[in-house]
Amino acid sequence: MVEKYTIRTDLAMEQKERFESDHVEVSGVVLEEEYDEEREIKITTVRIETENGAKMMGKPVGTYLTLEVPDMASADDGYHREISETLAGFLEKYVENEESKNRNAGNENGHPKKKGYSILTVGLGNREVTPDALGPYVVDQLHITRHMVQEYGRYAVEKEESRIVSAVVPGVMAQTGMETAEIVQGIVKETKPDMILVIDALAARSSKRLNRTIQISDAGIHPGAGVGNHRSVITKETMGIPVIAIGVPTVVDAATIVNDTMENFIAALETSETLKGVGVVLQGYNSAEKYELVKELIAPHLNGMFVTPKDIDETIRRISYTISEALNLLFSGKAGESEKTEETA
Repeated sequence: MVEKYTIRTDLAMEQKERFESDHVEVSGVVLEEEYDEEREIKITTVRIETENGAKMMGKPVGTYLTLEVPDMASADDGYHREISETLAGFLEKYVENEESKNRNAGNENGHPKKKGYSILTVGLGNREVTPDALGPYVVDQLHITRHMVQEYGRYAVEKEESRIVSAVVPGVMAQTGMETAEIVQGIVKETKPDMILVIDALAARSSKRLNRTIQISDAGIHPGAGVGNHRSVITKETMGIPVIAIGVPTVVDAATIVNDTMENFIAALETSETLKGVGVVLQGYNSAEKYELVKELIAPHLNGMFVTPKDIDETIRRISYTISEALNLLFSGKAGESEKTEETA
């Protein structure tokens, strides 16, 4: 039973939590946590540093930063602005790091990089399926500048340090007959951006993280992996340039919901004198065995079903706007300005 155990999740922090709950130490994986009390955001960083750690986690070597925002689904515009600023600040660190490497490589080769870092933004997902439409919705609200710079020069953009932005919504294979990675590779070959920034909807292990969590990763993305629909990967190795991935979990596996319900049921049994023995028996199962038991009980009708909240239409639009605002701050060179203002105040 245990050998079959696989959690349907795209979040690195949930994979790490699974090992911790089973009291298993994963070498080559570092977990760091901090809490922004002012904005009520929990920040978890998982660094997979070795190939052994990558194999155990089922994710490539890289850094996975997760922002947990309990009130992200709320309609508070001011709070969403704060989330956008926080997200832009973290993304700025990733992009600045790659820009620095880019400049240094150019100086070493005797061909210093001209001003203007070019970023290709890719909105993954199916626009016709709301839980999967996050990427396309974000791209719809971006300030695209590549065509303006090509036509009128750098002075056409607001600030000299602004990045050059292009974007594409490649759709899904059922719509195009092509792998998303193939489409992106073709665009990269033709337009030669310095970096790819990918936005996609993810799957979570815990329903409490649906539409309340943002994951940033420098390890690229494996489209469809969380729901068992594996497609060609979009990574630095396959594209030839750095890939930063942003994702928000919008669906959860039905089996995990039933599993969580069973956990609560077991806890309730322990308080009952007459049924306490049943709870003790079920408590003896480890996480893997409980999950497999649930999958067998609900198969074949619910096995493989994914669930999303009923207000997903409104939520996706709100979150897509929040992420697009963060990216527009990042692209315009204004990311982190609020923090700098606070420091000098």
